[in-house]
Amino acid sequence: RLRSRIFKMAVFRKLFVVAVTGAASASAFSMSPAGIPSTASNTAPLRAASGAAPRSARAASLSLEMARVPFIAGNWKMNPTSVSEALTLAKAIADGKGSSKAQVAICVPHPYLDACGPIFSAGGVELGAQGCYFEQKGAFTGATSTSMIKSVGAQHVLVGHSERRVVFKQSDETINNNLLKILEEGLKPILCIGESKEEYDQGLNTQICAMQLAKGLKGVTKAQMADVTVAYEPVWAIGTGLVCDAPIAQDVHKFIRGWLAKMYDEPTADAVRIQYGGSVTPESVDELMGMPDIDGCLVGGASLDPVKFTRIMNFQ
Repeated sequence: RLRSRIFKMAVFRKLFVVAVTGAASASAFSMSPAGIPSTASNTAPLRAASGAAPRSARAASLSLEMARVPFIAGNWKMNPTSVSEALTLAKAIADGKGSSKAQVAICVPHPYLDACGPIFSAGGVELGAQGCYFEQKGAFTGATSTSMIKSVGAQHVLVGHSERRVVFKQSDETINNNLLKILEEGLKPILCIGESKEEYDQGLNTQICAMQLAKGLKGVTKAQMADVTVAYEPVWAIGTGLVCDAPIAQDVHKFIRGWLAKMYDEPTADAVRIQYGGSVTPESVDELMGMPDIDGCLVGGASLDPVKFTRIMNFQ
């Protein structure tokens, strides 16, 4: 009995270390992480995950940072209300991209994918879907498969957005299954993670991100990470007007990259693009994009305003 108790305690400690630091390979992570602690500081996990790297590693990281192409993605959510409005908006965004140095994609509602695709393509904007279901066909009323999404020319798919997690009660297991199916289909997932206001106030932002990463990336190989974008979206800043200051967002992005380095390795982590999302505006985008570990933005409300989104695409 004593031996059994000691074994269980050892397993608990190992799972917690994996969830918070990423100290295991993603393919080896086959159990759910342990529960989050009730109290913690914002900085302790950050220090644990992003300790000093050798000079050669830091130089390589800087080189890869310069090589990461900025990625600005818009999420129209359940907007606009008609295909004619969607086409008008798509044309304005495609015209506004201009000479932007960023890769740009727009995730539109499923009914508009086919109509908006050619307009976006003509302007150098890529097409994305807002979600999928991992089954490919069958009695799944209301669901959309990755093969359907791919067949209309989409390249990207959002997965794990907070609204899918909270409003539609999407489980971590479903999110992981969806992400794996997106990769299997040859599409590129944007994995959304982030904490609630209550979790942020308790200093649990990095712990929540670590567990959502561990669960969402379960079974994803190092090679597959080349097609994965991570979007850090603090739930309390999405559509609320509340602002996550750029230095705070940078701290979390740095933690995420450190976590990925422990889960996979430094070169893999340095190559992954990490977007920030949460009330991104023309006024905030320049400072956000000036941060070393912020490689792009996932933009909600402002992507419905072509003037605002044009400024965001063409950040300074």
